Amino acid sequence: MKMLHAKFLALLVFWGICVSGYSAQFPRPNLNIKKSNTPVKLDGKTDDVSWQEAQIAGDFIQQFPYDSSRSQTRTQVRMTYDGQFLYILAECFNRVENQEYVVRSLKRDFDETLNDAFQIMLDPFDDEYNGFTFMVSPYNVQGEGLLTNGGTYGQSRNWDNRWFSTVERLSDRWVAEIAIPFKTLRFNPKNARWSVNFARYDWQNSEVSCWSPIPRNFSLTSLAFAGKLLWDAPPKKTGLNVSVIPYGITELNQDFTTNQGLQSRFDAGMDAKLAVSSSLNLDLTVNPDFSQADVDRQVTNLTRFSIYFPEQRQFFLENSDLFGQFGFSKIRPFFSRQVGLRNGRRIPILFGARLSGKVNRNWRVGLLNITTAADSLSGTGRENFTVATFQRQFKGRSNIGGILVNRQDLENPGNFNRVAGIDYKLASKNGRWNGIFFFHRSFQPGGAQAEDYAHASFLRYDDANWSFMWNHEYVGKNYLATTGFVPRQEIFDGAQNITRRLTYWRVEPEIQYRWYPGGKVSMVEHGLYASVYTDSVFDPNEGIYNFNTQVNFKNTSYFGVNLNHNQTRLMFPIDITLTGQSLLPVGNYIYNDFSVYARSDVRRKITTTTVASYGDFYTGQKFSLNSSLQFRLPPYGLVGINYTLDDLRLSPSQRIVLNLIGPQLDFSFSRSLFFSAIAQYNDQAKNMNVFARLQWRFLPMSDVFLVYTDNYQTPDLTRKNRALVFKVVWWFTA
Repeated sequence: MKMLHAKFLALLVFWGICVSGYSAQFPRPNLNIKKSNTPVKLDGKTDDVSWQEAQIAGDFIQQFPYDSSRSQTRTQVRMTYDGQFLYILAECFNRVENQEYVVRSLKRDFDETLNDAFQIMLDPFDDEYNGFTFMVSPYNVQGEGLLTNGGTYGQSRNWDNRWFSTVERLSDRWVAEIAIPFKTLRFNPKNARWSVNFARYDWQNSEVSCWSPIPRNFSLTSLAFAGKLLWDAPPKKTGLNVSVIPYGITELNQDFTTNQGLQSRFDAGMDAKLAVSSSLNLDLTVNPDFSQADVDRQVTNLTRFSIYFPEQRQFFLENSDLFGQFGFSKIRPFFSRQVGLRNGRRIPILFGARLSGKVNRNWRVGLLNITTAADSLSGTGRENFTVATFQRQFKGRSNIGGILVNRQDLENPGNFNRVAGIDYKLASKNGRWNGIFFFHRSFQPGGAQAEDYAHASFLRYDDANWSFMWNHEYVGKNYLATTGFVPRQEIFDGAQNITRRLTYWRVEPEIQYRWYPGGKVSMVEHGLYASVYTDSVFDPNEGIYNFNTQVNFKNTSYFGVNLNHNQTRLMFPIDITLTGQSLLPVGNYIYNDFSVYARSDVRRKITTTTVASYGDFYTGQKFSLNSSLQFRLPPYGLVGINYTLDDLRLSPSQRIVLNLIGPQLDFSFSRSLFFSAIAQYNDQAKNMNVFARLQWRFLPMSDVFLVYTDNYQTPDLTRKNRALVFKVVWWFTA
């Protein structure tokens, strides 16, 4: 059986290598950049000598609603540099005098699909696979992110770093002037050619455009279509590059369920970032701050499996794809949220180090080592987590990578778990072909076991009209990744105790057709999709078969319909609502449902999004409604409310209604002072949570937070606990 799996995977990888050299279809422009001989003043004006001498990147091409014509909204970009900074000047012209801008708030890391903005994508190694993105709005609100996997799936927004900008708003245009320190970027000081692209989001006129053309069926961050930035001389390393990020946190809390009095806690620690070279970074941490100043939005979970929440902790973010993107989203050999957390409890991290980045254009490496404190509740001693990875890029954009994960109980040598794996990622030069193929194996006490491995293949073809996708997954019952995320492998009983581990296969094909009728409609999408889980003898135990159609309008609104055919086999009685009110018997359930969804024009001050579904559900029927209403107060923020209803009739005599309601306020007093608040009433969790946060950004990347939380038992609103947290994070850079 192992030989069959290996041959199948090898065949797919070989085929992937053959198609990865598919030639690019769209021409790419070049932009020459030369060093400034005079100081560049960051004032949003174009009269500096350096800007008068710089080459202009203009003639932007539409990407939305069309991708075959010149942009009707004019944008001009110039670039220069000195010994410390890379400078960008963008003139974003309006179509009419004193045009109103679509800006939802003054909060950092805004969503460019909902706000007017100028964006730059930088690929310093010119590998068309990894890079950086920086954005600025007409109100000088900043946002930045990392580009991985060629930018095919957008940007990672959790990465933050220091850079500077200013914006001048005029009657006929807004001018953004940006200065990015070379210390913020990772680059090869011998490389005189980078990949670059610029994007302009003009939502008032329903237009998105870019300098180097990108087909509208691709993400605007895709590096496969980037133009080239040609330097007069390669930029040099800027000397010592060290950032020290200490923090301090004070908390007052009271648990009313245990009748304890007011408790206090103080904690402090430090992260540090050291540039070993201009492209290789060393992260160090001592007692890191793994508290969250953001509230986790609650959801109603009517599945039998864990929900994935992304990593947001600073220590893990830079080059996070080198560690956290091996495997698939539901077969991760390493998931950093498993480090320092166990069953929702915080396990102190004593210290850690992480080396990651580029060795040269084709090689990336990563090495992580963390030690956590002992956990008396689970009976484990101090644990050490070590992860070693590499990634080798081939000619073109495809690469092969390897990972080794080791979790070791330092006080019990027999308590360990290890995973070794190899991944091949396909990315054709024209962006049409993308794929992932991997084989992972686990090692645990007792030696090698049958079915202690996992493998999968994902392949996608995408052009203007058609998209085809194939995916298969296999996880053996003895494949164990305790520092990973494999939620489908473990079978839980109604009390959420693991009863057994199963081998499973998954097959997931999809086909989509896109039609561009013109007029008020920008695109109509039709899709057929299936996801089928089977056991080791290919007997299906769960599946969904879906037909979807969606109509996208030029004014940013959309409307869609989903038709679903479902199959679920329960292997033991389960309370699917997790409320103690239902118990579904063992059996094979086949049921159908449909849903409709819509979003209104996001340019308007009042925006709504609604999803409604109805159909059979196991032994009965289910009606679900998920709706949000937001009222914008541009440019300062918004007020809104989110509501989720699940009305289940599992039998003629049994009805269960679950509500999740969350009014929210998000307000920006300025670009450095923010207030947000949300209340969440959750029937499923029998909890009502009140959360309020005040944030003051007193220096770039340095913040003061004041956070208040209060939790109540529902429906009688008995107080459970409350807390007040004061936190300071200070970013020093040398």
